[in-house]
Amino acid sequence: MNVRRGAAALAASAVLCAGAAPAALADTAPPASPSAPPVIPSGLYGKADPTYDGVWRQSFALLAQHTVGVKPAAQAVDWLVGQSCASGAYASFRADPGTACDDKTMYDTNAAAAAVQALTALGGQDAAVRRTVDWLKSVQNEDGGWAYVPGSPSEANSTSLVISALAVAGEKPAEVRSKAGKSAYEGLLPFQLGCSAEPAADRGSFAYQPVDGKLLANPDATAAATLAGLGRGAAVPPPAEDTPAAPLACPAPAAADPASAARSAAQGAAGYLAEALRKDGHLTAVTPGADQPTPDTGNTADAVIALAAAGHEQSAAGALEWLKANSAAWAKGSPAALGTLVLAAHATGTDPKSFGGADLVAELNATGPAPQGADTGATTVESERSGGSGGQNVWWIVGAGAAAGTGIGILLSGRRKKNQL
Repeated sequence: MNVRRGAAALAASAVLCAGAAPAALADTAPPASPSAPPVIPSGLYGKADPTYDGVWRQSFALLAQHTVGVKPAAQAVDWLVGQSCASGAYASFRADPGTACDDKTMYDTNAAAAAVQALTALGGQDAAVRRTVDWLKSVQNEDGGWAYVPGSPSEANSTSLVISALAVAGEKPAEVRSKAGKSAYEGLLPFQLGCSAEPAADRGSFAYQPVDGKLLANPDATAAATLAGLGRGAAVPPPAEDTPAAPLACPAPAAADPASAARSAAQGAAGYLAEALRKDGHLTAVTPGADQPTPDTGNTADAVIALAAAGHEQSAAGALEWLKANSAAWAKGSPAALGTLVLAAHATGTDPKSFGGADLVAELNATGPAPQGADTGATTVESERSGGSGGQNVWWIVGAGAAAGTGIGILLSGRRKKNQL
């Protein structure tokens, strides 16, 4: 849920283009010089190139601010609303929102889903939210799921994000059906590794997409699917009751309805996340060019939120402490990362203004226009936290072959490896 956009468009482009003309890609010389990055709009949070993540990072910045009682700047909200196409669709970023969207616009369901969550929480944008919800419904695949780029095969990450957005906006995902009659939950649940999966430790997890017909456990997809199955968005209040996470129930009990089946699947997914966190207090991922897994800060934060949403705050306690000690470098200057940490703190009843020695709220506010009622003369906040790396740059070129591998949901969802957005 946090730093999603960076690799997403690159990966999607690689996948779409590689299938069409791999030889041409191999033989084409790179451009002599990169094009100039777009100018950062005054209402946008973050100082890095927003081409692939502008809407995403803005949405999570605004959602996190609202969650802790900060009223975002009006120009920041207006910027997000203005990124929408007339149909309600969103691209990852539109440098000139005054130009109408057309058949050359690369639409982004993840950006649209994040915007729905933020604008619903802020209120006062019912018409804009309704248009985007209707657009998301219009690009549902026949199997009930969604893809990052509409028209592509469904995958668990995008399907989960859209389901969460629909639920936050007041829709019932079990009743949102494709033209073929498949519900949103029917589009999601086939990605879960069930009671016959091997190794047994992977049972309950979700895959990004099948690889050669096989589902491979993907923590990123699993965290997102946990929220979706529970009908929750990223802004999660602390659980009223706290119980230990349990493994996927096997054999699976009969579900009375699709929503009940989704909730059971979400609890199994939470059990997988809790066990994956148990060893080191964090999740790991193998990044391109590396031969060993490294800590995955973004997915760890997502897992904390997912476990809290499922009522398993204590199962997330170790990961929360790891984040306090190791997330500073990953989050510095990144509104999406800082926003996600604020949401993780909120979900566990932790003070985001005292998170491992840092004031996450002040750091987040400092990445964009001053919130309403704030002192506009405030200085930039620098984190005093020590520790961990966990922040890798996402400007990777992801090939079509790599996109089929385990963990690639992390790359195609783009949430993970950008420490400056």
